[in-house]
Amino acid sequence: MAEATTNGPGAEGLLSENPEEQGRHGYVHTLREILQQPSTWLDSAERITAKSSELLRRMDGIRSLVLTGSGSSEYAGACVRVVLQNALGVAAQTVGGGALLTHGAKAIPPERPGLMISLARSGDSPESVAAVSLMLDTQPLLRHLVITCNQQGRLATTYRNDARVEVIALDERTNDRSLVMTSSFTNMVLAARGLGLLQFPDRYRALCRNLSERAERLLETCFPVLARVAARDFSRALFLGSGSRQGAARESALKMLEMTAGRVVAMSETYLGLRHGPMSLVHSNTLVVCFLSSDPQIRAYESDLIRELSRKQLGLGKLIFGERIPPDLAGAADVLVECGGSSLDDEDWPVLDVIVGQVLAFFRCRKEGLQPDSPSSDGVINRVVQNFALHRPETAS
Repeated sequence: MAEATTNGPGAEGLLSENPEEQGRHGYVHTLREILQQPSTWLDSAERITAKSSELLRRMDGIRSLVLTGSGSSEYAGACVRVVLQNALGVAAQTVGGGALLTHGAKAIPPERPGLMISLARSGDSPESVAAVSLMLDTQPLLRHLVITCNQQGRLATTYRNDARVEVIALDERTNDRSLVMTSSFTNMVLAARGLGLLQFPDRYRALCRNLSERAERLLETCFPVLARVAARDFSRALFLGSGSRQGAARESALKMLEMTAGRVVAMSETYLGLRHGPMSLVHSNTLVVCFLSSDPQIRAYESDLIRELSRKQLGLGKLIFGERIPPDLAGAADVLVECGGSSLDDEDWPVLDVIVGQVLAFFRCRKEGLQPDSPSSDGVINRVVQNFALHRPETAS
């Protein structure tokens, strides 16, 4: 699964510490929430299939689809936008919750009837309820679905009995206690992914089982190599992905930024977009993480870019993650992490990509002397965004 040249700590060693030690080192929640992902995915799949009749009625005849959330929740939507657009045959767009507050309906496709899917871990951030409320007040032909990890959050409780809004609360275990989102992110991705397979529940369950088994194997083997990579002397990190996997790259970059309290400056980009200016970021102190497409044509473009970075001697090192990585790319990268099995489409890889990003960020956080459960010790960022003033057009000044 993972190619490593040195040994490093595995999950077993970290978990063998007693709860007091885990608490003292500040990872009692984060590590458990990373490791629980494969089992929670199966539960989320069952929750979506159990609601298939209601969801099919809500999606019947829609002409547009909006996926919305803030921060990681927005990136979760980006991971499934393309696959839902093609599965449902409607224009789909990912829009940040903040853009809905500032621009309202101008930020979303005009076709009606439409469906807005709101993704939220806690559902308690200021944007969560406000964005849905604004759209309910101004867009009567927009239908609503909420997928949240917190059945007691404001987003769930406000609309639980509102016929205009379908609320699906995932397993309480996915309501991550850590500052950073890990299992909440991947479970919302897979839950939303199921909307494109409601008429094929067996296929959806099989996909989630496949991903769960792969993730189990990945988590069993990747810790040593990713711990070694995280210990390198880099102060910048670049995550590359194409299509749906660029959503995973954005989330992975955010995990590195959050869990190092900004000490590692992280960004994401597409492979082809990197040449248009962002390549200037790739200095000798930059770790480059490449999520390698399984599509031959896309992979060809990506491989060309990886080789170009090597020719130009850009970056401190490169890690490639994917399946059946061509041997000739080995010379263009320092570390290869394989995740083999039956072939997967690119649209199904983001939850696996993100695990790599989560584990890298976890170990880098520890190397920086920070605590993964609460890396922002000075309170610059919080698990739930603190309240801020909300403005409607009639009250704004």
